[in-house]
Parts: sequence; C-alpha cells; structure tokens
Amino acid sequence: MKPAIEANFDGLVGPTHNYSGLSYGNVASSLNSAKPSNPKAAALQGLTKMKALTDMGFVQGVLAPHERPHIPTLRALGFTGTDQQVLAEAVSKAPKLLAAVSSASCMWTANAATVSPSADTKDGRVHFTPANLVNKFHRSIEHTVTGRILQATFPDQARFAHHPALPSVDHFGDEGAANHTRFCSDYGKPGVELFVYGMSAFNTAMARPQRFPARHTLEASQAVARNHGLSDHGAVFVQQHPDVIDAGVFHNDVIAVGNGNVHFYHEKAFLDTAQMQADLRQAWGDQEKTLYFVEVPNNEVSVEDCVQSYLFNSQLLSKTDGTMTLIVPGEVQQNERVWSYLQKLIQQDTPIKEVQVFDLKQSMSNGGGPACLRLRVAMTAEEVAAVNPATLMNDALYNSLTSWVEKHYRDRLVEADLADPSLLMESRQALDELTQILRLGSVYEFQQA
Repeated sequence: MKPAIEANFDGLVGPTHNYSGLSYGNVASSLNSAKPSNPKAAALQGLTKMKALTDMGFVQGVLAPHERPHIPTLRALGFTGTDQQVLAEAVSKAPKLLAAVSSASCMWTANAATVSPSADTKDGRVHFTPANLVNKFHRSIEHTVTGRILQATFPDQARFAHHPALPSVDHFGDEGAANHTRFCSDYGKPGVELFVYGMSAFNTAMARPQRFPARHTLEASQAVARNHGLSDHGAVFVQQHPDVIDAGVFHNDVIAVGNGNVHFYHEKAFLDTAQMQADLRQAWGDQEKTLYFVEVPNNEVSVEDCVQSYLFNSQLLSKTDGTMTLIVPGEVQQNERVWSYLQKLIQQDTPIKEVQVFDLKQSMSNGGGPACLRLRVAMTAEEVAAVNPATLMNDALYNSLTSWVEKHYRDRLVEADLADPSLLMESRQALDELTQILRLGSVYEFQQA
C-alpha cells in the first residue's frame, strides 16, 4: 500500500451564473427562478471555501468553468450567422433554449465525473468517467469539455485513465459522483465504492419515483464500475428511495454523505437500508477500522429539513488526528432542528467531531451546497505530483483567481442579460485568461476556431 490522501477539486463558478429554474426536481432551483444572481459573489464564495480547506491542510484543486452561452450548441440546433446574430435569433425564437445553453451548472463538479482511485482499479491508475447528465439538456452538453478539462488537470496517462461519457440515452443516465462515494480504512488501501441509483432502466418491475425523474440508472453505475476495472466485491449498488426523489432529493448527496469509515445518511435515504448495511459490511470485510453507520432519524430531522438545509450536501473530511469535520452551508445553522441535531451528533461515539459553516448562498439558491461544488480524487503522493500544478490551490493561486474574478465578473445578472453579446465576449476573454492561469491549453471551442 502507498500512502494516499483525498483531494477536493472544486468547480469555479462561471461568469454567467444565473437563476433560470432549469432543473426540474431541484426545489431550490425552481423556487428561485428568475431572481437576479450575483456571479461575482458566487465565484468569490467558492474561492473562499477552497482557500479555507487549503489552510486547514487539505489538498485542494480548481476545475475551470465552461464557455457560456455555448454558441456551438446553438449552431448545431440551426441558428446561423455571426455569434451576435446567433444570440439575437435565439433570444427572439427560443429564449428558454438560450437560458439553457447559458447555465453555469458545471460549477457543481460532483456531477462532473465518477472517479475511482488507483487502489481500487485493475490497472492501478486513477480512472475518470465524465457524467453524461442526459436527464437535463442544459447539463447534457457539458461532458465533452469536462473531459478536456479533466485531461488537462490530470494529464499523465501512466497514472490517470480518462474514459468517454456513457451513451447519452436515459438507459445509461449518469449523474457522476453525486451518486457515488467510497469507503476505506485508509485512502491508499483498496476500498468499497458505493454506487447509488434511482431506477433500473431495463427492469421496469423495480420501484421508481412517480413525480420527479430518477436521473441515474443502475445500468450506468454498473457500466462505470466495469470500465474502471473494479472488482466484484469492491463495488456495491444500492437504490435510493423513490419517495425521497419525489420529495426533491434529486441526487444521493442531498440525503447521504460518506468518507473513510463513516456513512452518514438519513433514515429514509435508501429503499432497503438493512440491505445497504449488509452489503457494505460484507464488502468491507475485516478491515482494521470499524465501519460506522450514522443514521439520522426522521423524527428528529425530516426529509423536508434535509432538502431545505442541505444537511447532507456537505463535505465529510478526515483530519490528521483521526476525527472528521463536516463542512456545511449556512442554511444548516438557520434550521433549528438540523442545527440541534448536529450539536448532539458531535458528542456521539462516531469520528464526526466538528462542524464548520460556510456561506454559499449564491450556489445554494440554485440547489448546490458544499458537496455539489467538489469532485473527490484520492491519490498517492506520486499521483498528486503528476497533477497539473497550476490547478492546485495555494496563496498565489487564490490571489490570482480572486483578482481575475474581480476584473471579469458582473455583480448582477438576470435572464434577459444572457442575450447581451458583450456578456459573451466578457466571458470568453475571462476564460481565455483563465486557461493561461491554470495552464490548461485550448480546452474551449472558441480557442480552437
């Protein structure tokens, strides 16, 4: 076994961050539709969290946002002329389509990909599969550029394996790491990868939600596990409860979070909780650490409380003293029942001993908390050394990115602004400069024209 750590790569919020209410099934996204957003504040809030985790001693990286509005998608859908003419025609004939191709949703990098560390994979490399996100049009256009950004961030082919997204059809709907977590006694040892799905595409006799879509399928999870070369005993597949999906829990990371030897989840998170526990215990085997199941009772914290506060859309981080810190959004502190529960939790006999609160209001208003903003990558020291160093957070990068945001981002944006040709040019100028700061090369189509 090689010693390893778990790094967090957060998505940098893009210049077109706005509230267009595009994500059906995401309660916060729907409730805040058409309200003005503040892209500058959103990006700075995200950077503050990244810097804070770096200062706490964690390895923290940055993933670049995408070009938005995405003119190539509009051209593929029949809009022609100059970029300015494409925008004008789109806002005139299909304003909601323009809103969709302007979404800054790639900021939620828990949906960017599924990652399996080298300790778990057959070929001993870290494997990445970009999520196809087929259930939402505005997100389904992300995976090609996401793949380029991941390859520019993790470029060493001897240590990192990059797969294409799964076929973009509902049968293989893949929402990435938002429905995936890993348990291990040590990051460098073989672990257990938990894949959570909303339904089976081919077995229609299985339960499925009735109100909101089940975005992620069993078949997608099985395909990713095969492509990553996981052993049969190293992958566990569990169904999310259809009722909580219908209550607004559109991803597993809104109702559960795991890290190391701790699974922290709501009583109603899974269709068969007892089977989930049995399958994880069997896969866990005789590892030297105890596997903790920390189940939040529904009579103390309801599913509605979870959706409102994003209690579980948190980061569970291992500290050097063996305890864990829970990184939560400010909304958790504002919910009396949730906050009261957390004060009791840190006194219980589990590794979770600390709660830290961060202001992520701009992201939360669109339905994404701390867990949505980060992609977890467990790596050995040699693998960390092979990461593009310009993407790893430190004081210099934080200062550069803060200045970059202050220079390029607007502090107010409404849906009507998306048709402004100057916003497109501002965004392209910003992203072109960002690729130089992060040394990504030409990952955007406008740079390749």
